[in-house]
Amino acid sequence: MKAKVAFICVHNSCRSQMAEALGKLFASDVFESYSAGTELTPQINQDAVRIIKNLYNIDMNKTQKSKLLGDIPPVDIVIKMGCNVVCPYLPGKHIEDWGLDDPSGKSDEEFIKTAKAIEEKVKDLSKRIKNNEINLG
Repeated sequence: MKAKVAFICVHNSCRSQMAEALGKLFASDVFESYSAGTELTPQINQDAVRIIKNLYNIDMNKTQKSKLLGDIPPVDIVIKMGCNVVCPYLPGKHIEDWGLDDPSGKSDEEFIKTAKAIEEKVKDLSKRIKNNEINLG
């Protein structure tokens, strides 16, 4: 049975959405990806949507929407994106904070840097789950 991973931040509009998309792209064989926050936004950050489409050919406007923590199933692993304020709380068997800066309102280069950092972290998380380095017992 695959682990369930939630990528969480307050607004569920940028980094957590990028992580959900990249989790589905690079690690769907190892874990199910979800993203959520404590506040809904009318739409996903359109700069994030454009960058993910350009880099990975995924249209997040078609595949994802802003979700609240209660909208996703119980998860095994909780990944906090880096909140600088109070991160939402979601129970999980394993919790980590990736400490990523929010690129919202910044240049495309910042969005690309964030996307590439998330890609590396998703691949690393997948490898650690595969190698049983994360205790989900």
